Amino acid sequence: MLLRNPLRIHSGRAFLLCPFAMALCLFALLVSFAPLHARAQDGTSTPEKHGRKYKAPPDTSRIEVTVLKGFNKKPIMNAAVVFHPTKDGTDEGNLEMKTDPDGKAVIDVIPTGSKVTIQVIADGFATFAEDYVVKEASRQILINMQRPKAQVSAYIDNNGKPSELKPGVQDPVRPKTKPATPATPATTPVAPPAATTTPKP
Repeated sequence: MLLRNPLRIHSGRAFLLCPFAMALCLFALLVSFAPLHARAQDGTSTPEKHGRKYKAPPDTSRIEVTVLKGFNKKPIMNAAVVFHPTKDGTDEGNLEMKTDPDGKAVIDVIPTGSKVTIQVIADGFATFAEDYVVKEASRQILINMQRPKAQVSAYIDNNGKPSELKPGVQDPVRPKTKPATPATPATTPVAPPAATTTPKP
């Protein structure tokens, strides 16, 4: 009894020689390229859009803020720099950063053309705040921090006077009171009873 090898029947050479298999492959190839040819004849060069519409993010500016001590121009480390951008009347939120050892805080997510309020808070210095309009792609801002000044008053001219409070944690100022003296009972002089006089008959 003669047995045929089943692997030999399904070998690649036998598949290629089969005219029916070749015709089937050619038909599958033509069917797969037909939609590409039909789409090219539509005259539309843009592909179909599906899903949500993509909106590109706005252009952003890079802002580098350098914070220095006003009296000796040395950098202030760990000063809090708060960025508050508004664009076209829309509030964009607050962003806060700390300065590095060189006194610099760099941010690159502020929308170009927006108005930015920059506030700087550092221990031992008066708080700084100013508005800037950022129209360029990169901007460097230098801030000189000053020591605290005397409080503004409507009654006294404190313009240019240094603060009376020292920097750091302040103890509450309590009014000085005199020590309490023991209360003595108040004695009021008692008048002797008035003599009653009766009229004589």
